[in-house]
Amino acid sequence: MKIELIKSLSLVAALSLGTAAIAQDNSDASTEDTPAAQPSVDLGEPVDATRQPGQTYVEKVTGDWERKCITMPEGRGDDPCQMYQLLKDETGNPVAEISLGKLPEGNQVAAGATVVVPLETLLTQQLTIAVDGTQGRRYPFRFCTQLGCVANIGFTTEEISGFKKGAKATLTITPAAAPDQRVNLNMSLTGFTAAYDELIVPALAPAAQ
Repeated sequence: MKIELIKSLSLVAALSLGTAAIAQDNSDASTEDTPAAQPSVDLGEPVDATRQPGQTYVEKVTGDWERKCITMPEGRGDDPCQMYQLLKDETGNPVAEISLGKLPEGNQVAAGATVVVPLETLLTQQLTIAVDGTQGRRYPFRFCTQLGCVANIGFTTEEISGFKKGAKATLTITPAAAPDQRVNLNMSLTGFTAAYDELIVPALAPAAQ
């Protein structure tokens, strides 16, 4: 029996509009003008399109990757951006998500990623990532929130090169309700190279005095 790990991450809202009824008094033969009926719908009003500090937005889509950025306060420099992809299982159901960004130079790893999986994941089995069926690597989960459980991952330059050359990566997790089963999540690498190369390397934070 299939175990559903998470509900759909998107909701579709339906808006139904009523129609106005106009009453006429046929018994009155006078030709007096009657006031126009008012619409029973709300036409809305203009809103300020300016992004607020801390607001997340999608700046660009490259292949199967979104470039997500966070709005910085005025005068605080460029908005920091990361690559993002919603991860689906083998039947196309959205299950998890990954965000990936470059790290400051001088680190042992070239990029850092955050993977968020459902709370119903068996954490002791950890997270496995493999590219195009090659031998994978296992990563632990660090903590959980109301939104899911998080793995913070570091990728070396060599591993990033493997993503650029690959077609698809597979992230594997284990459902807590069925420890003998595995859930494989497809991470498309279409557009990875272009999206990654466009990321800006953040400056190294100054050492504390």
